[in-house]
Amino acid sequence: MRQARFRLPTVLAAALLLASCAGGNGEFDVAFMDEDEASLFTGGIRLSEGAQHIVGATRSGLVAMDATGEVVPALADRWNVTDGGSIFVFRLRDGTWPNGEDLTAESVRDALRRAIRNLRGTSLGLDLAPIDDVRAMAGRVVEIRLASPVPELLQLLAQPELGLTNGEGETGPMVLVREEGGAVLSMRPPPERGLPEEENWQDKVRAVHVHAVPAAQALERFGSGEFEVVLGGQLASLPLADTGPLSRGTVRLDPAIGLFGLQVMRARGVLATPLGREALAMAINRPALAAAFNIAGWVPTTRLVAPDLPDDPGVVGERWQGMGMDERRARAAQVFAASAENAENARISVAMGDTPGHRLLFAELRRQLAEVGVVLVRVEPGADADLALVDRVARYASARWFLNQFNCQLDRGLCSPEADRAAGRALDERDAAQRARLLGEAEATLTAANIYIPFGSPLRWALVRGNVQGFAPNQWAHHPLPQMAVIPK
Repeated sequence: MRQARFRLPTVLAAALLLASCAGGNGEFDVAFMDEDEASLFTGGIRLSEGAQHIVGATRSGLVAMDATGEVVPALADRWNVTDGGSIFVFRLRDGTWPNGEDLTAESVRDALRRAIRNLRGTSLGLDLAPIDDVRAMAGRVVEIRLASPVPELLQLLAQPELGLTNGEGETGPMVLVREEGGAVLSMRPPPERGLPEEENWQDKVRAVHVHAVPAAQALERFGSGEFEVVLGGQLASLPLADTGPLSRGTVRLDPAIGLFGLQVMRARGVLATPLGREALAMAINRPALAAAFNIAGWVPTTRLVAPDLPDDPGVVGERWQGMGMDERRARAAQVFAASAENAENARISVAMGDTPGHRLLFAELRRQLAEVGVVLVRVEPGADADLALVDRVARYASARWFLNQFNCQLDRGLCSPEADRAAGRALDERDAAQRARLLGEAEATLTAANIYIPFGSPLRWALVRGNVQGFAPNQWAHHPLPQMAVIPK
């Protein structure tokens, strides 16, 4: 997945040659591939991809992410970890909240507790479950105590949903003003960003205009030179890009990790048993799915948890090793023939969008499953269905994130209480090897239940003009806008 080549449509490629010098040091335009402009400015705890970028630019947490996806200081300017990874100590930067109140340990503690409390009932709330207490210490110090070590805590605290507020006003490095067709983001003065005073700092940054436009329009306007960066490329819009040499350095593919597959929503017909659900998973030729999109370098997987994560104990491997595709299909057909007592039992609905990318994916899945006697039909996302497409980027690189996506508390479809219990025991385990073993046990339990049919990593891509700095592909597919506001030297 880390290397893929694309070719832009001929008209767009020609336009790029005319627009290659656009941008410069003046205004900087970023577009998100989104049909709904209002989605950029949604609040609350369930943010669109564009809204995550906006919130990340306008609201700071204790820490933030840089262009490469690494954790950097924000409201806290330094930190250290003690007690074997169970205590994180953050020293706050000097400054005030936007309402003029001092940025104290007590006020930050209260803001962080509110943010964590607001996330209860979400998958991110489950990720934060190991936090046992948040304390205000002397000397502008905030301490987070964990029930068990969470090596990924900094990555979690850098999520836009963990941005902190204290009354009115935002705390991030940029200020937003709505305008027709989007919004403009401008950098705050250095002291308001926790930096020393600097003369002529305005000469080193530029305003970033953000827009939400449909994918086809975003590509066209990028080609005409109107946008410097287009973000939010997913499977849905992938057919709008083709492979070829003209786009090298322009189409950028994120090495994203996460979930891309089918969630089983109800146990019905051939999906009524784990055996029937396994047969469906077994019948899918994952490399052929990638071939339908003309992608090179995408690595498919049969695992629920992304392979080769830092805490992977090696308990679960790829499935059906040693079996050829013909043998897998023959076995699946036998299972379906035995369980499909009537035609209705062999009819499976899948909730999936009606975009160029989704239509290609659905056509290939329908063709493959027809070979084993299954009739696949598409329904709109959110409709009552047997299966639902899952296309989600991970927040941090741990099996815990993947397991939490299927926790029964979230009510997202079929689940496994046994797997939840194993993952819960891992939360209480301080020994890293034991914790990894329990997470592997939870993955094995979920795998045996066959409630999710994985394809591989989610596809995320962007259009980036060659002279743009402050953008870097990363596994979180998150590209901070403040760093794009810095004028290249």
